Amino acid sequence: MSKPIADRVKDAKQSDIRRFSAICAAMNGVNLSQGVCDQPAPSPVKKAAKSAIDNDHATYTNLRGIAELRVAIANKMRDFNKIECDPDQNIAVNIGSAGAFACVALSTLNPGDEVVVFSPYYSYHVNLLRLFGVTAKFVDLKPPTWEYSPEDLEAAFNEKTKMILVCTPGNPTGKVYTKEELQHITDLANKHDVWIATDEIYEYITYGKPHISIGSLPEARDRTITLSGSSKTYAVTGWRVGYTVGPAELIERASVVNDLLYICAPAPLQWGIEAGMKMGSDYYEKMRSDYLAKRELLAKTLREIGFDPYVPDGSYYMLAAFEKDRWADATAATEAILEKVGVATVPGSAFYRNPEDGQNQLRFCYAKQMTDLQDACHRLKKLSHKKSVTTA
Repeated sequence: MSKPIADRVKDAKQSDIRRFSAICAAMNGVNLSQGVCDQPAPSPVKKAAKSAIDNDHATYTNLRGIAELRVAIANKMRDFNKIECDPDQNIAVNIGSAGAFACVALSTLNPGDEVVVFSPYYSYHVNLLRLFGVTAKFVDLKPPTWEYSPEDLEAAFNEKTKMILVCTPGNPTGKVYTKEELQHITDLANKHDVWIATDEIYEYITYGKPHISIGSLPEARDRTITLSGSSKTYAVTGWRVGYTVGPAELIERASVVNDLLYICAPAPLQWGIEAGMKMGSDYYEKMRSDYLAKRELLAKTLREIGFDPYVPDGSYYMLAAFEKDRWADATAATEAILEKVGVATVPGSAFYRNPEDGQNQLRFCYAKQMTDLQDACHRLKKLSHKKSVTTA
């Protein structure tokens, strides 16, 4: 007698990101695959978390997170995102931004509903929607500038649409949405009376283009759900402290879902993030400067080995194209590079609604310590410029 498996997970499998990361770790390579952000966390963040542990902040917190962190988030949302919010009504602390999205999706969407998603997309967003029985309605972003067709976006809405999902700065594209694009998205959301969910986890990592929160637009305020967190900003991806900001009635329900799924985010780590949010602007300026130097190093290296990098305006990912007959496809390229020089990447096909659109692209993550990124670039330069295999 075979034991039952739920239909929703029958086709579930490990992502390419995690798969190639694991292979890379086993061979002691350099991981430019997963955005693990393996750099030192800021001292104030670590000290506050250690102090919280020493002071026995080890019990369940309020289902919306500790009050001190919610106040810090409200201050940050006002000053940086230009969004006024009440720490007791409009904010919930979650298990990372992924946990925040899960709680929001379960609070707003029913099986059979549709969500408008831009492609290339962050796979966890789409896979969570599929897990919950929700359909993603894709709108293509066109490289190298990652613009979308206004007509295509308008055509994506119908009576089943309940949400449009924005990721800015984007993963994997590094796209930073303009105010004009966000206004267009807002107009369509108002016209069709749907939620706007915006993942802004990379909000502090931009290069010349300003980050604009769609929730700061007056016409979007009452229907926007902002998702963010500490993972990327403070290099603590494993701490899993994120948050949701939105209308009070939505936050109330999402907080209950968060309680049912997770109870609360780790108590002492919430204190660490609260301390991080008190750091001055010099921290964020240095972080952006460091990532800019890493972006330039990686882009220069990729050009030297025959790639065409799509240099991002934000985040710490870079998609790069190779000649279509250099490797059979993106997976073959990933496997060959990992085997030959010990550098892990991700097949671009993993991020597109139509995998063929990314079969000559790889995604590189440069959220590394500079010495590790330099090692990766040194290894990559060993790749031949000549075609490795012909198309099968």
